[in-house]
Amino acid sequence: MPALVKTEHTGRVTWLGRVPHRDASEIVGEHVQSMTLGFAGMSGEFHAGLTRPSCSRVTTQHPKGTEIRNVRQLSIVSAAELAIIAKKLELDVIDPAWLGASIVIDGINDLTHVPPSARLQGPDGVTLTVDMLNQPCHLVSKTIEASRPGHGKAFKAAANGLRGVTAWVERPGTLTIGDTLVLHVPDQRAWRG
Repeated sequence: MPALVKTEHTGRVTWLGRVPHRDASEIVGEHVQSMTLGFAGMSGEFHAGLTRPSCSRVTTQHPKGTEIRNVRQLSIVSAAELAIIAKKLELDVIDPAWLGASIVIDGINDLTHVPPSARLQGPDGVTLTVDMLNQPCHLVSKTIEASRPGHGKAFKAAANGLRGVTAWVERPGTLTIGDTLVLHVPDQRAWRG
């Protein structure tokens, strides 16, 4: 019996990008028309790799800098949630490159809160596994502030619960703008801890 259920929820890819490098002062991505993804993510992208050094997000499990599995190869955000953030920041739009986004999709409501381990599957079978929601980053605040002075400092509060998800490549393939991603979710009840 399948452990994941194919849903009727789909998202259309409206933007693709990559982060070619990053420094301590900002994160800036660049737009691409298509994205070839291997098991390590997108070749030449800052977040690519099968492993990565642990960061502040996992310090309760690992000392910072410990080599761990890279489940943050991609940053997937919702066009609708970006619009909400833009409105909160009193901006016309949020450029996904400011966030270092990999993929912007339109059509899946509440994307930031899809369950961990959900899958997004593209037309050629490329499959992305959702790790967890992506917390707002202080580097994005700096990038927005540099591009739109007076608006970046409020980013973390404005993006709380709207920052999208991180994901890793389960099955290689290619994504192109306009592709449709189908959401598959784990077939289990919510944890009651």
